[in-house]
Amino acid sequence: MKNKYFALFVAAAVILIMAACSKKTTGLTGITELKHFAIDSIDEVITKSGVAVDKTVSADGSGSLRIDAAPGRTVVLLFEIHDLNIDNARLVYQAQVRTENVEGLVYLEMWCGFTGLGESFSRNMDTVMSGSNEWTTVMTPFFLKAGEKPQYVKLNLVVEGKGTAWIDDVRLFKAPY
Repeated sequence: MKNKYFALFVAAAVILIMAACSKKTTGLTGITELKHFAIDSIDEVITKSGVAVDKTVSADGSGSLRIDAAPGRTVVLLFEIHDLNIDNARLVYQAQVRTENVEGLVYLEMWCGFTGLGESFSRNMDTVMSGSNEWTTVMTPFFLKAGEKPQYVKLNLVVEGKGTAWIDDVRLFKAPY
């Protein structure tokens, strides 16, 4: 009888683990992955100057984008996403970031363009990186009110200063407002 209950327990645990691993969410209710960029090639990356795919350093094992920033402000426009058709929600730009010898700040930046209104941006300055850091999950939110539907969303990595940064496993999520 004990073996029967143990087998049921193991089967239930395996089903729960498989269900949890198959969802494209962060584990929070109502969160949907809108876009995922693995960055195993430079093909989809918009800024090509001063960046390179690094197959030896990667958060997900398939390569990352390496940015060698000279002193000053370096903005790397990674991706531009169109046709999202969402409002009254929170957009969350999430990525894995690693830094080496950064003298200054590294952070994510998201721009949303609105027809007739121009662009607005979001930066989460609570998650800036400096110095040398191993892979770290960083994110920045953008809050869309009812009726605010972005025509496009731009995902950037910004280095203010000098040093090396890597970015990998870039994702855009939709979450409840």
